[in-house]
Amino acid sequence: MTGLLVVTAVPAEADAVRAGLTERTVTVTPVGVGPAVAGAATARLLALAEAAGRPYRAVVSAGVAGGFTGRVKVGDTVLGTASIAADLGAESPDGFIPVDELGMPPAMLGVGGAVPTDPSLLAALQAALPAATTGPVLTVSTVTGTEASTRELRRRHPEAVAEAMEGYGVAVAAAQAGVPFAELRTISNPIGPRDRDAWRLREALAALTTAAPALR
Repeated sequence: MTGLLVVTAVPAEADAVRAGLTERTVTVTPVGVGPAVAGAATARLLALAEAAGRPYRAVVSAGVAGGFTGRVKVGDTVLGTASIAADLGAESPDGFIPVDELGMPPAMLGVGGAVPTDPSLLAALQAALPAATTGPVLTVSTVTGTEASTRELRRRHPEAVAEAMEGYGVAVAAAQAGVPFAELRTISNPIGPRDRDAWRLREALAALTTAAPALR
């Protein structure tokens, strides 16, 4: 069995993680933006490693994220307790219906609309990053950019601390392969009305480098 697989969306995130790594057995790979490409690429990496007789012991989805104000601040580090497919479901006159409530048989859902983080892997990351905020991380295909959509996410997911675009896809790939999964994010911007001037990518990437030694 080989070491840890860390997947990011873009090369800048991968570079930030690599800059802080202290464990040489960690593999860091950018896999693309969004849950579909991240899930497919992660599944391929896991399958290739298993076929070669060197399966990864765990997978971490890492990168920057938007944070819910009042729960986290820009530059903070977040550890997901679960990765939730926040926009996977159906609209209705009475509001959004999560995929888990649509009456689909479990075989069609795979692992459902939320994948919990592996408890042992989460505990190890918490021990290494005691200042990190823990809570569910939402996976969205469209970044939240209005006050109304922010309020709706808060209503549906009152415990969520951040949103990103890959975690759920990576989590499903890990679950299907029977590999422990976790999600580590650093906050680049508050979730709310879209304002690129409020984004602090440099600070978030620096925080990712600072957090990287926990990945071992």
